[in-house]
Amino acid sequence: MSKAEVTLFDEKTGLRHDGRRPDEMRPVRMALGVIPKAQGSALVEYGKTRVVAAVYGPREALPRHLMMPDRALIRLRYHMAPFSTLERRSPAPTRREIELSKVMREALEAAVLTEFYPRTVIDVFVEVLQADGGTRTAGVTAASLALADAGIPMRDLVAGVAIGKIAGKLVVDVDEIEDSAGEADMPVAMMPGLGKIVLFQLNGVLTRSELSEALNLAIKAIKEIYIIQKQVLREKVSKLAEVGGG
Repeated sequence: MSKAEVTLFDEKTGLRHDGRRPDEMRPVRMALGVIPKAQGSALVEYGKTRVVAAVYGPREALPRHLMMPDRALIRLRYHMAPFSTLERRSPAPTRREIELSKVMREALEAAVLTEFYPRTVIDVFVEVLQADGGTRTAGVTAASLALADAGIPMRDLVAGVAIGKIAGKLVVDVDEIEDSAGEADMPVAMMPGLGKIVLFQLNGVLTRSELSEALNLAIKAIKEIYIIQKQVLREKVSKLAEVGGG
């Protein structure tokens, strides 16, 4: 069945094409320490979307003209692996990847206490292994977890989700089919503990009331993601404590 033949929203059942309710996330999975050579790393899955993030640093900023005397410089590269989509992609960075690297870096800069590490650089690599919608929000969630895994002080974790509008309905965590056939796409990321939005984009048109409803849906979903983030971090701390105690 082609994308054009998919019924995005069933009015009779109130369910989406994959059986989810409008406010239901895809299954979310997270893991830490997936890249042993990195200072911190994380794998995040939103359904079939799979993203890995790795953090290196803080370390000396090179070349030296990049040094910032009062804080660390965060460099983030968002990249989609050539095998991440059905059609093989060019490994060269695209304009979209450069743009998303910038907005994700800005989202993380709001959370990281960069002033603790002047004259250094923190490199964050976000690699999309499998793309099925919501890669930037899964990516910023993974990058935040990787920073925490690296032990870098943060004001709060950052978690993200994309809200979409399909068949006139607002839905949470759009997948690739909904993203490509939908009427609007609104990625949002925030520091849930502080209630501060750090990434907000909107492709398409929403009314004022729809925008308010979409934000409420995003905040609710992000708080659910935040619980899972904290859970995997607690599990790692518990394991380290067991090892230390043994």
